[in-house]
Amino acid sequence: MIADQISILLVEDDDLDADIVRRSLSKQKITNPLVRARDGLEALKILRGSESQEGLKRPYLILLDLNMPRMSGVEFLDEIRQDEQLRESMIFVLSTLPDAPGLLEGHEKEITGYLTKGAFSETFVNHLNSLKP
Repeated sequence: MIADQISILLVEDDDLDADIVRRSLSKQKITNPLVRARDGLEALKILRGSESQEGLKRPYLILLDLNMPRMSGVEFLDEIRQDEQLRESMIFVLSTLPDAPGLLEGHEKEITGYLTKGAFSETFVNHLNSLKP
């Protein structure tokens, strides 16, 4: 059983893809709280919080799309890895592109893994379970 208190931050601009991810998580019986950001800037605001709202509490993991407006997934990775408070975040890159690893050249060690949108494997579930407090 997966610890329900571990939040999942989905950083995805496309509504259809976000629904596919939600259904895939449900199919794997992953019922953790899911928070969605539509781009990297919104995700950073959710993680860091604001004057009126606290940031997303740990433990959490991030499902990150690469192609987004305003701040792409690669730009988000650059920003998060420079932030002392966020740099240790567990990040899975979501993609439907077979060349996604090539898009992340130089970031290989900064992500936990790659996931195909709609296909959540036992490896992903094991990583989620590893975050149990």
